[in-house]
Amino acid sequence: MLMRTDPFRELDRLTQQVFGTPARPAAMPMDAWREGDEFVVEFDLPGVDPGSIDLDVERNVLTVRAERKARAPEAAEMVAEERPTGTFSRQLILGDTLDTANVKAAYDAGVLALRIPIAEEAKPRKIEITTGGQRQEIKA
Repeated sequence: MLMRTDPFRELDRLTQQVFGTPARPAAMPMDAWREGDEFVVEFDLPGVDPGSIDLDVERNVLTVRAERKARAPEAAEMVAEERPTGTFSRQLILGDTLDTANVKAAYDAGVLALRIPIAEEAKPRKIEITTGGQRQEIKA
């Protein structure tokens, strides 16, 4: 039997493996924003056991790992199996202005929420300037 190869099909398959598809994301989706004196990051991890979530901070790199286990083999025949299973991992490079020693994490309704405070030395402060005999405050 003669089989034809389509290089574009192979490229499309490889791209889907690396970047994922809407049905099978390659990485966990996230949102990030600043809220007052905190930096907030939320990761979508539906169906993940909270005990399988692992957070590590080394220097300024935050690593999130989670595992969604596959269903145990049963007598039932699967009709559709689109939800990704296995171990998911994502790394964020955090700026020096964040206090990585005081990260708070909560998992609720399939969303992992991280709250990272802004470091004290990165917050705006007032510096007093003396001129002659008078003191004036200038906001830095």
